Amino acid sequence: MTHASVKSEPVLLEETQNGVRFLRMNRPEKKNALSNELTSALVRGIEAAASDDAVRVVALTGVGGAFCSGADLSPRKPTDPPPESVEQTADRVVQLVTGFRVTCEKPVIAGIDGIAIGAGLALAMCTDIRMASSNARFHPGYARAGTSPDCGLSWTLPAAIGQEAAMRFFLDPEMHDANSALALGLVGEVVEAERFDRAFTAYCEKIAEVAPLAAAQTKRLVARIAVPDDLEGHLRDELTYAARGLRSEDGREAVRAIREKRKPVFTGR
Repeated sequence: MTHASVKSEPVLLEETQNGVRFLRMNRPEKKNALSNELTSALVRGIEAAASDDAVRVVALTGVGGAFCSGADLSPRKPTDPPPESVEQTADRVVQLVTGFRVTCEKPVIAGIDGIAIGAGLALAMCTDIRMASSNARFHPGYARAGTSPDCGLSWTLPAAIGQEAAMRFFLDPEMHDANSALALGLVGEVVEAERFDRAFTAYCEKIAEVAPLAAAQTKRLVARIAVPDDLEGHLRDELTYAARGLRSEDGREAVRAIREKRKPVFTGR
């Protein structure tokens, strides 16, 4: 495959099958890390699925044996477009989280194969139902990089597993396998890797057979539980704190330690 043909691949593959709109993140060379382009495509994808009467379920997954490795923190290249403003990034994250979790009144199901780390895990937790391959791996990511959660994870994770379990997960960062994630409540089902794709598709199609009005009303009612009074403000605060942590001396030390494969030395600054 030539370089030109790789570049021509869309970062999000969209397909509708038996009432299921599949959204497949397609940056396998980056383990589907969330670039600005991919995040914007996801926002457009969930908005289009929400307004399409032919779609009854939205299925979110990744290609290349990974779900999503988190935010793409690769150094900028001279050919890259100019960086977005902080406000533009915040606007897009608000659209992403609220789009999947609240605005779309159709069931959204995540199929997690391979890694789901940091913002990638946050994206998975924005969905209504999560199914994991036995190859799935989960890591909070944030504390290891010297910062706090974003993309709604400080809201969705405690809602799913409870406050103490969430605090332990965030502050004792380690890689969790699929069965550990199931025990914690991060996912509702684990399927053997060799039959995962078929099982995920079959389950999404099964949910698509539910009466659309019943599904929409159920999601509307369930999604409203435990939503912060000011969800948008909460999401923007998350991003502010996350950026502050990454810019701090401890944040920079954490990233250096990760690259140098050593234990960081934190000073509280």
